[in-house]
Amino acid sequence: MKTWFLENRKRIADVLFYIALTIELVLMLVEKSDLLFSLESYVFRVTFLLTLLAVIIMERDIKEWAVLAAFLVFTFICYRLSGKNDLLRVAVFLAAARDIDLKKAMKYTFYVSVTGFIIIVLLSVVGVMGDVVQVGDFGRGIADERRYVFGFGHPNTLFGCVFAVLLMWLWIYGRKSGILAFLAMSLGSLFIAVLARTRTGLAVIAMTLVVAGAVRIWPVLKEKKLVYLLEILVSPVLCVISAVLAAGYSGMIYTGEGINLPKHFWEIEELLSYRISSVYYSAPDRGAILTKWKLFAGHGSDGYFDMGWVRLFYWYGIIPAAVIVAMLLVVIWVCWEKKDIWTMVLVMSASVYTIVEATFVTRYIGRDFFLLIAGVYIGSFFRDKLSVSKG
Repeated sequence: MKTWFLENRKRIADVLFYIALTIELVLMLVEKSDLLFSLESYVFRVTFLLTLLAVIIMERDIKEWAVLAAFLVFTFICYRLSGKNDLLRVAVFLAAARDIDLKKAMKYTFYVSVTGFIIIVLLSVVGVMGDVVQVGDFGRGIADERRYVFGFGHPNTLFGCVFAVLLMWLWIYGRKSGILAFLAMSLGSLFIAVLARTRTGLAVIAMTLVVAGAVRIWPVLKEKKLVYLLEILVSPVLCVISAVLAAGYSGMIYTGEGINLPKHFWEIEELLSYRISSVYYSAPDRGAILTKWKLFAGHGSDGYFDMGWVRLFYWYGIIPAAVIVAMLLVVIWVCWEKKDIWTMVLVMSASVYTIVEATFVTRYIGRDFFLLIAGVYIGSFFRDKLSVSKG
């Protein structure tokens, strides 16, 4: 029995991981639709236990166990202080993803997500569940603005799903796809952004496609260290600066303290559909403004607003957010070592989008397909560094 277990431990861990991943993806699809489900916390516990069991089964040396234990203790402390177990669940998920076949897992996530999204669209179109279109004031000064949602509850949610599909497709197929397939995905994504009437979405998709097109045309870019350094300047540096500025200006302006505003501030605020103001007004006790950020977030830091990088610091605290940034830098380092520029396209695009939206700052692991890549790359980084240190 012991011999059988040792020979099959990776297979057992993979099965446990895929069961957990499937449950998380289904839960994400339920959350995206108009279905009502109030037992998420219990499902989260199930997937946590499945991934934890996979982690326990996986083979690690003593140094890897020590590093993993440090992360688990850290995220458990975050959980006890904030009441949110998101980081603990993510840490275990990342650890369980270390040895997966990454391309296979990304394809699985892609096809499950696409299938679920198509079902949501079809159910709305035939009138079973969810609106096809919404008409109302979306905070942009238009009383009866018409925006398509196709069963996703909000036009920005619709776009967020299409955006995630596009990023996954680019990572899986973009580097080798034919020009017609590339154009079809590009035009289809832009078309949905137009139907959803999301200005942010159009800008981010246009940027993503330009960068992805450049990488396709000049594959030599993957060898250039400057490309990876520029990515660090965008994400995390620019993204963190944007969060600090948004949280800072939101606090100073809307508390009426009066400051010298940057030129064109109000034009930018209007262009962002007053997202900076929502940082001030949407958090209980105005807890998301810069002067109220804490080293570790406490209970009650649970307000919802756009601007995902601000939410990251508000929900979890400055130190946990700094650790997340450090792990992002680890992923970028591994990308440089692997010359994996397509993951850099994904990181850049998702990070810039998260400046103004919070799709990927969520308790739903199924939304964050990037965690699959992070789990494999962070795991390989520590395993390689620790094995080198053995000497």
